[in-house]
Amino acid sequence: MLRFLARRLLVTLLVIACTSVLAFSLVHLSGDPAAAMAGEGASPADVESIRRLYGFDQPIHTQYFAWIGKILAGDFGRSFYLRQSVITVLAEHAPVTAKLGLSALVFALLLSIPLGILAGLHRDTALDRFALGLAVAGQALPSFLFALLLIYIFGVQLRWLPISGSATWLHFVLPSVTLGYYAAPALMRLTRSGMIDVMQSDHVRTARAYGLPAWRVVLLHALRSAIIPVVSLAAVQLGFMLGGSIVVETVFSLKGLGLLAWQSIQRSDIEVIQAILLLIALIYALLTLLADLLNALIDPRIRIS
Repeated sequence: MLRFLARRLLVTLLVIACTSVLAFSLVHLSGDPAAAMAGEGASPADVESIRRLYGFDQPIHTQYFAWIGKILAGDFGRSFYLRQSVITVLAEHAPVTAKLGLSALVFALLLSIPLGILAGLHRDTALDRFALGLAVAGQALPSFLFALLLIYIFGVQLRWLPISGSATWLHFVLPSVTLGYYAAPALMRLTRSGMIDVMQSDHVRTARAYGLPAWRVVLLHALRSAIIPVVSLAAVQLGFMLGGSIVVETVFSLKGLGLLAWQSIQRSDIEVIQAILLLIALIYALLTLLADLLNALIDPRIRIS
């Protein structure tokens, strides 16, 4: 287990290192960052002053290692537009996105796993077709349109739920359903296909032959094997929801990382953009590592692969 953990941890560190290079390069390859920060009406003297202030006049590799050194020391820089430290800006917006992503994932799992199990156990029935139809609708319906439908029905007509802001947990219900419903189809289909394959395996047939109750065969034997790829996909989906929630955050006026990233790109706020890219990459890498460890605990055979 320790060797497996060391290998996965090494891969995670390599991914984070490569992503840091990519995040740093994309911002600088998109144009002159000093000119972008100065704005269209800035004079050459203003641009040059910003270039010297932020070290953009140094060689690119010198800038990168200086940036990494500051990050390792806990200094993510200062927002050029907001006049605040990047840490302060991220601390203000990250909790909103974290709450949204986690609640959306919980909703997606509660919807997709039971439907996937039932669809896999009742293959080619009306229940199976209903689950597949729900999955197709979830991926075909644009998230902004689904969000507007939920707002109109539950916020405007029925007045059951708030439609903007993040003051209470009720404010996260509609955004979580919107974001989670988009992630649920892939999880549901993977659970369904896993259940179909596992129910035909030898160890499940053996469990049935011993006369075990049907629920025990499904939950303790079949689901344990079928859930392995779902765990990996769920981790990836959570990372996707944390990093790609800009549409949902905009529609529901949630001040999270997605909305902050979009606003920072419009403002050419370089320090904030780099910090968000690195933070999202770190979250993806750690979630993937966590999924690998959970899968290794569920199925010991993975540890020796």
